[in-house]
Parts: sequence; structure tokens; C-alpha cells
Amino acid sequence: MRAFSLIVTALAMLAALLFVLAGVMLTWEVVARYFFVKPTIWAAELSQLCLIWGTLIAMPWCLRERRHIRITAVTGVLPMAGRRIAEIFAMLAVALFSAIVFWKGWGIFWDSVERGRTSGTMLDLPAWVPEAAVPFGFAILLAQALIEAGRTLRGEIVAEGAHGE
Repeated sequence: MRAFSLIVTALAMLAALLFVLAGVMLTWEVVARYFFVKPTIWAAELSQLCLIWGTLIAMPWCLRERRHIRITAVTGVLPMAGRRIAEIFAMLAVALFSAIVFWKGWGIFWDSVERGRTSGTMLDLPAWVPEAAVPFGFAILLAQALIEAGRTLRGEIVAEGAHGE
């Protein structure tokens, strides 16, 4: 569990770096296009790649740190046992959704690998490069959701009330 937690933290740091890189690339594209009248063939596509990967690899950290949007209008008025049950149910729902997206995403990714599809842009990257982010990100999210359900079941996580963050 500790090793997995370190992996999730490292992925979150990598995601932050990818977001910064996307910003730098898009800034360069604007400067190159409007000031030098020389647009790049790489900035838009590579920044999209950074944003896709960054978003999907940051999901498990966001779940672990409780940074996703939470609506506690109903759960906030439940007794602690009800909040814990709702939290476990929510984590299992995230896990089920993640498993489905992983499964479907893997099929799309593998089909692109087998067919040799590319992005069709001037950079012409293999299509599987951004598509691989979906099964990878959701596999890690699935594992994190199961860990969070287990932590809640063991009482390590106190389900938030109506005034939680």
C-alpha cells in the first residue's frame, strides 16, 4: 500500500509538470504564431497530449486527497454509520465505473496499436499514445477507489459531514 501511495503521489507530481509543459508549449505557439508568423507543427498536439495524460494520471491522487467535487446535502445529515456506508458505496461506484472505462479504453488502445492508427496531423503521432492514458489512468483510479473503500470500512477515513471541505 505504501508503494502504491508513492506511485500515486509521483503521478500527481508528473501531472503537475505536464500541465506546466502544456502551458509553456501553448504560450510558445501564441508567440510563434502572432509575433514571428511562424506557427509550430507540434505545440498544439503535444500540449493536448500533456493535458490528456496529466488529467488522467492525477485522478487517483485527487480521489485519495478528497479533491473531487463532493455534494454532502444528503450525506451530511446522516449519522456517522450512514456516512460511512455512503462513502463505501461511492468508492465502489467509482471502482465499477473505472473498471468499465479501463476495459473499453483498453480495447480502443489495443485496436489502435494493431491497426497502426496515427493522429493524422502534421506531427502524425501514433494514436495509441494518448489513448493509452485512458486504461492506465483508470486502472490506477480503480485501485485507489478500492483502497479508499477499504480504508473507510476499517475506519481510517472519517466520512465528512455537511460542513466538510
